[in-house]
This record gives sequence, C-alpha cells and structure tokens, in this order.
Amino acid sequence: MLFLVAALLLLGVVLGTVAHAPLTFTVVAAAVIAAWLGIFALRERHGRRQHTSIH
Repeated sequence: MLFLVAALLLLGVVLGTVAHAPLTFTVVAAAVIAAWLGIFALRERHGRRQHTSIH
C-alpha cells in the first residue's frame, strides 16, 4: 500500500513538472523515452530468441 502511495505521489510530481514544461520539450522528451523503450524491447526480444535457440 505504501508503494502505491509513493508511486502516485511520484507520478503527480512528474506530471506537474511536465505541465509546466514547454510543449516542444515535452514532445522531444516523450520521443526520446519511446525510442529508448523500443530499443530496449527489441534487444530483449533478440536476446531471448538467441537464448532459446541455443538450449
């Protein structure tokens, strides 16, 4: 329960910060995060494929 409260508090702080940031900065930051998550997902998928083909 404490973890949920802390997560919601952190989310509120982050969203409050984004609300005051310029729109261009928010869009660029969102694009960078999305690219990072996409690259991470591809690397994970590629790593699991190699790992399962060996065994």
